Amino acid sequence: MKALENAIVKHGKVLSDTVLKVDSFLNHQIDPELMQQIGEEFAVHFQKAGVTKILTLESSGIAPSVMAGLQLKVPVVFARKKKSLTLKDELYLAEVYSFTKKETNEISISKDYISSNDIVLIIDDFLANGQAVLGLMEITKQTGASLAGVGIVIEKGFQNGAKLIRDKNIPLKSLAIIDSLANGQITFRKEGSLS
Repeated sequence: MKALENAIVKHGKVLSDTVLKVDSFLNHQIDPELMQQIGEEFAVHFQKAGVTKILTLESSGIAPSVMAGLQLKVPVVFARKKKSLTLKDELYLAEVYSFTKKETNEISISKDYISSNDIVLIIDDFLANGQAVLGLMEITKQTGASLAGVGIVIEKGFQNGAKLIRDKNIPLKSLAIIDSLANGQITFRKEGSLS
């Protein structure tokens, strides 16, 4: 997606060979117009999948998920990383390890919001090692719902997360795939290339 790649080049900050900071439009401050375009891209790609719910992880996955939900006219459910006083019982749970924060979080959603009748689209901001998506897939499995696929805003193609998902034959749509952050330079994968 050209508008997303342009935003990454213009506003992204390469912090290391594996870390890209995009908090000026996605992870802290949010560019609503870009999020709307992202939501439209996901909606077009998954429009025939019969999606009834979008599942994401707080907090950076919420903005693109809400915009996709608006386009697909379906609710968005976000998994919480921290326990809530109002969300205590009847939970689906999964553990997710964050390589960036070097910690494991137990993520959860209420059993009230996704059922075995749903067709779930998972959306997240980044795909690197795949742990967040695998946790969301585990929650989807616990609900008994069908999985329509996974939508990723930015994939780090040089890490193994996408392979983990594709090896499970799960449809994956990444809007921008970064092949390298070496030497502070952002290199994008050409469209249509998986490796």
